[in-house]
Amino acid sequence: MLLSSTQQNRMTLAAVCLASLMFGLEISSVPVILPTLETVLHGDFKQLQWIMNAYTIACTTVLMATGTLADRYGRKRLFLASLALFGLSSLVCGWAGSTGVLIAARFLQGMAGGAMLICQVAVLSQQFQAGAARGRAFGAWGIVFGIGLGFGPLIGAAIVALSNWQWVFLVHGPLAIVTLLLVWLGVRESRDPQRRKLDVAGIASLSLGVFSLAWCITQGPALGLTDPRSVASLAVALLSLMLFAVIERRRAEPMVDFAVFRLRRFSGALLGSAGMNFSFWPFMMYLPLYVQNCLGYSSVGTGLTLLAYTLPTLLVPPLAERLALRYRADAVIPAGLLAIGAGFLLMLWGSRADAASWLTILPGCLLAGTGLGLTNTPVTNTTTGAVPNERAGMASGIDISARMVSLSINIALMGFILVESIQSAVRAQLPAGLDAAALRAVAEGLSAGKGAGELGLTLPAGAVRLALTQGFGAVMLYGGVAACLFAAASWLVFGVRRAQRVAGLPMR
Repeated sequence: MLLSSTQQNRMTLAAVCLASLMFGLEISSVPVILPTLETVLHGDFKQLQWIMNAYTIACTTVLMATGTLADRYGRKRLFLASLALFGLSSLVCGWAGSTGVLIAARFLQGMAGGAMLICQVAVLSQQFQAGAARGRAFGAWGIVFGIGLGFGPLIGAAIVALSNWQWVFLVHGPLAIVTLLLVWLGVRESRDPQRRKLDVAGIASLSLGVFSLAWCITQGPALGLTDPRSVASLAVALLSLMLFAVIERRRAEPMVDFAVFRLRRFSGALLGSAGMNFSFWPFMMYLPLYVQNCLGYSSVGTGLTLLAYTLPTLLVPPLAERLALRYRADAVIPAGLLAIGAGFLLMLWGSRADAASWLTILPGCLLAGTGLGLTNTPVTNTTTGAVPNERAGMASGIDISARMVSLSINIALMGFILVESIQSAVRAQLPAGLDAAALRAVAEGLSAGKGAGELGLTLPAGAVRLALTQGFGAVMLYGGVAACLFAAASWLVFGVRRAQRVAGLPMR
């Protein structure tokens, strides 16, 4: 049966939206079950971090490769392969019996998810090229992605309450099958006619650099910053990232074409992409821990509270697209980042209230989520729209790489800030003979939700909650300041473009 172009486009949009739903659910439903995984699988704070970071680092390892492979061998073909692997690895995650197996499975799932996400954006960009149709397609993609993100915490909490945590992962099996069928029927194959070669050296150096830096931030403080392993991991990270830059500049067909950074429209949007992942997204891991461990809510209560944080990502993208068409992305993206930063600072203020509760942090959650909704879809549409259509895979690869690299680093960095702040708060309350390693173990245990009694300690009433409030407050402050700084940087980069437009000069 032959399908009309309209029918194919509808199936393509349905497939891309369903894939984005799975990816969104995987981001927002897993953090809310981390306290459950800590109990059921007997994981510690570092392992909880790696359950999230394995996914994001794995995404980073395949992003650039997927963009190149999709351009060379076909976006539809890569989309089908990534969907199949995502479904299978999700089943392995659901059947994991230990944190080690779950972390390994999450790495596979992250590889599939990163490839799947690149293909979503590339397929949309290729199959919907007209301005109005493109805007509607990306708007629908943003809405469904928002559904996954917005309702993920509630869905994850409900699954734990009604069944068990395994179904947070297992649900992706049947969803992947349906999506595969839609892709097979609807997506038209497309390639880059230049057929660029795979940049193995660039992929290896970037992946090694990001992994080593995340390992250094996560494991280094416990080992000691002067420990040879910490120093070696930091040195490997820096050398690998510098090597990546050298490799890409010398290649005739680079995986990352640094020339695109001279396009101010692309660079301004890319700063928005990174800014979201210095604030909103990494805090998705830590907000459930704050709500459960500091405010004392159950899993379902935590899911309902987090809905305020993620629900605006569902409601705001259509408005963001209209605003971007009217005022241009160079105004909407910095404004969205500024709203995220203001939301974090408002959450910080609410967390320090005498009777802190979901009501005191609600305004900040809503504002931060609104800022994310304003920023996310315009960033994606702008980065892919700033380059020729045949290089959509490369552009989307750079965009998602910026997101995943900054997300991986900031999951680790926020954890470092949290533990260090809790250590500072409880140091005076603990026995004088406690060494640095034991003190850090106490801080990590409190961060993961363990009580003083479970850690074999006697602390004054309210001391644990005060320490947690100080620790999570430091993370909120970091996220707020980072988002505001990226808003300013994005505004300045876009500002030159605005000045050129006003003066009637050529824009790049």
